[in-house]
Amino acid sequence: MHPTVSIFKNPPDGGRGYHRDMRVRWALEEVRQPYQLRLLSFSEMRRPEYRKLHPFGQMPTYEQGDLVLFESGAIVHHIAQSYSGLLPPDQNARSRAVMWMFAALNTVEPCVDSGSVGYLVQRLHELSAVLDAHDWLDGEFSGGDLLMVSVLRPLRGSDVLQDTPNLGAYIARAEARPAFQRALTMSSDLIRTA
Repeated sequence: MHPTVSIFKNPPDGGRGYHRDMRVRWALEEVRQPYQLRLLSFSEMRRPEYRKLHPFGQMPTYEQGDLVLFESGAIVHHIAQSYSGLLPPDQNARSRAVMWMFAALNTVEPCVDSGSVGYLVQRLHELSAVLDAHDWLDGEFSGGDLLMVSVLRPLRGSDVLQDTPNLGAYIARAEARPAFQRALTMSSDLIRTA
């Protein structure tokens, strides 16, 4: 049974892939898992039947059989654990990839969302030092990179990345991945047909 992912029928970002459902679709594309989409309007997200899936009435949700998940990080973690491709086989490397998934959502994303530029700049410099000249956070591309890039993408084109050019290159590398491009193209196609 293919999972069903709920997404915005008319996303406020115009299909540029900045909403959290993009993380889930990108993860599914990375592991080459077919899925279905449930397109919902803002009013449909407020309905009691949707609130049974997501008590906060937000996007996305993930349904597969009798499993219903919300929170994009939890969904990406589930996908990474369920299918090969987003977590390395070595147990220590797997744990580090999960660590980076949490770091993206708990350490970096709050700084991006808060608009506290000083603190954000500090975190970006720290992250830049970790990446140094490496392509990915810890060896091969993982769920940690997927979530970290998802968190950083809204900063592209802003002045805040000027002092950390390796982060801009990191984002560009991830966005060039075929799985990312498939998920992003789907966003654009859905907007055109909605």
